[in-house]
Amino acid sequence: MNVSSGLENLDSVKLLQITDTHLFAPDDGGLLGVNTADSFTAVVNEIQHNKVEYDAILATGDISQDHSLESYQRFAEGISCLSKPCFWLPGNHDFKPNMGGVLPSPQIHDEVQILLGKHWQVIMLDSQVSGVPHGYLNDQQLELLEKALSQYPERWSLVVLHHHPVLVDSEWLDQHTLKASEAFWSVVSRHTNVKAVLCGHIHQELDLIHQGVRVLATPSTCVQFKPKSNEFSVDKRSPGWRELELMADGSITTKVKRLANSMYLPDYNANGY
Repeated sequence: MNVSSGLENLDSVKLLQITDTHLFAPDDGGLLGVNTADSFTAVVNEIQHNKVEYDAILATGDISQDHSLESYQRFAEGISCLSKPCFWLPGNHDFKPNMGGVLPSPQIHDEVQILLGKHWQVIMLDSQVSGVPHGYLNDQQLELLEKALSQYPERWSLVVLHHHPVLVDSEWLDQHTLKASEAFWSVVSRHTNVKAVLCGHIHQELDLIHQGVRVLATPSTCVQFKPKSNEFSVDKRSPGWRELELMADGSITTKVKRLANSMYLPDYNANGY
């Protein structure tokens, strides 16, 4: 389903990416020593305090840690103050039946194809493989991608999924990448309108070019993973989010923002989660 959300007349579109919130039903739910509800609320409050400008929100998976309906309700309530449409997709920790339990919602949408402004479309893919941490795009998802890219060849395209479709030089994280990613990149390579791929999952900032396409990943709103670490390791950097502007000429301006240093530090002795 295509959704324009009243943004049809914009020459450029500003987006806010929030990812990997890992929320729980209880107020005291924690991941690796971080209260995820508190860190999520702090990120939302900082976005408001900074008067960030955005037209829509992208929530790129691992919204819940405990699969509960209440955790998704917590997310919906938490972003309600941001007052802009939010488009979400599942990560490996999510439970899709309970994600759907908060829909229909006036703010949150689960559409695959979103027309934004005069020049762009956003394509939201489901890379979840139930019960395992790695990702995979089945034939249906690849067909959705092919169809969406072919339908609007005149529109620049931002492709969004949870799992990282490129290796990030981190042995433990790269076990949990998008498997069979060659099929994904094969579809992308046939369409010159794909300008970037946006993901979550790796709990760190990433900005690189792969096969001529920009690949972006974004810090979690809770715990951060240490880049280029072969074994599981958490980072000392604070929770964050990403701001993007999709320009009329197909270019993207983007920056990662974080909470103040030393906020919501994890348990550095943790060896997994």
